[in-house]
Amino acid sequence: MAKKPSAIVIGAGIGGLATAGRLARNGYEVTVVEKNSHAGGRCDQIVKDGHRFDVGPSLFLMPQIFEETYAALGEKMSDHLDLRRIDPTYTVRFDDGTQLALTANIHAMQAQLEALEPGAFGGFLRYLNEGYHHYHLSLEKFVGRNFYSYLDYFSLRNLPLLFKLKALRKHYANVGRYFNHPHLKAAFTFQNMYLGLSPYDAPATYSLLQYTELADGVWFPLGGMYRIIETLTTIAAKLGARFVYNAPVERIMHDGKRASSVRLKDGRKLEADVIVVNADLPYAYRELLKDEAEAKKLDRKKYTCSAIMFYWGVDKVYPQIQHHNVWLAGDYQASFDRIFQDNTLPQEPSFYVHAPARTDPAAAPAGQDTLMVLVPVGHLDEARPQDWEALKAKARSTVLARLKDIGVDDLEQHSKFEVCYTPRQWQSLYNLEKGAAFGLSHNFGQVGYLRPRNRHAQLHNVYFAGASTHPGTGLPIVLLSARLTTERILKDAGVPQMLYNRQPVAV
Repeated sequence: MAKKPSAIVIGAGIGGLATAGRLARNGYEVTVVEKNSHAGGRCDQIVKDGHRFDVGPSLFLMPQIFEETYAALGEKMSDHLDLRRIDPTYTVRFDDGTQLALTANIHAMQAQLEALEPGAFGGFLRYLNEGYHHYHLSLEKFVGRNFYSYLDYFSLRNLPLLFKLKALRKHYANVGRYFNHPHLKAAFTFQNMYLGLSPYDAPATYSLLQYTELADGVWFPLGGMYRIIETLTTIAAKLGARFVYNAPVERIMHDGKRASSVRLKDGRKLEADVIVVNADLPYAYRELLKDEAEAKKLDRKKYTCSAIMFYWGVDKVYPQIQHHNVWLAGDYQASFDRIFQDNTLPQEPSFYVHAPARTDPAAAPAGQDTLMVLVPVGHLDEARPQDWEALKAKARSTVLARLKDIGVDDLEQHSKFEVCYTPRQWQSLYNLEKGAAFGLSHNFGQVGYLRPRNRHAQLHNVYFAGASTHPGTGLPIVLLSARLTTERILKDAGVPQMLYNRQPVAV
């Protein structure tokens, strides 16, 4: 009987879990090694005094990509996740007291948009139509496939699509074709922060985000986003994957042509035919592969922003705060300049508040609240070191002051505890280079074939899955990364595509 091919997956983030499950289902003997005591990576959770927080991602978008992942593992998503649609998707608040509830209810959107800017509803419909085309073209032609050469990416067939997708036009400039009011321009571009990008730098392609929110919906799994991690871990284990926790990797051992094993920091050595790195790609080249030249090249690339996160357990319910809430800065552009050009906290920060108990009462004890606050901030900057204690205090005071505007004026008195993450924690807990919470950026020169590829250029049995490789960041896109990396491994192993255990992504 032929020996099963073997694979080691470094990191049990969502990309590592999905890759491990796919490889196990395709006949591989899989071992997942994880530095922390549990799976999840930045899709982690904090449970304290009866309060449950999602550490990182809190929006469940593009459900069909999740469905495809579960189907490829031989499961139905509905058997594992109890999803609830969140509508309105957010309440967006501006500095002048104006608020906008983004909703799939077209009549409600019409009334709100026309009140702010007569004629804006027509622009909104045209904008959604653009997002629809960007979404489907991107998934089918760029995001959902591997590229094997420059000619494959910049082919005569693809070049016209780059213009159709407005890949060379900036998102904020493009949204001005549909809206004039600055509040509406902000309300339909702030979603770029899901990818850690500035709308003044992000390609206009990302109008697809607003389309998928309103067309496919924003969802939330009961039990929190960590239920995705728990279920994918269970499924991968059922398929035969073995998990080794508290096992930080020291180095990937290789002879310059092929990798043979990984050496753990405790001295253990694990051998495999294939190694998949789900750790942050720049960290992997610098620390695990000890490739100084590549690490320096990656250091010069653009990185996404980071975030100061507050996790507040409070002994009172604040009904003024909805499930998803966004407060936007008055000087919208200046706030992004401070984050992305100066790598610091804006004078007037925008921020997001997540209150999961609005949808899932089990997220907090009865009569109490669980609040997660995300304040975008620049990543770690060795040339201009930041005072994170001062920035943390400033972020906290800004959030509390703006919450008072909606009647939440006693939160400090009712706070039971606070847990806070700054870029330092993102770096130390999850090995994120520069503490950049979303990995490498997604400017034109860092997407598609121009993004770090999912197979090592010299070590052809070392692969990458995660936010900083193709196709990019965000939970559903990282799931696509897992699929594409698995396909690359199977292709290199000579497995005919018709035998891959996967389902096509429905677009």
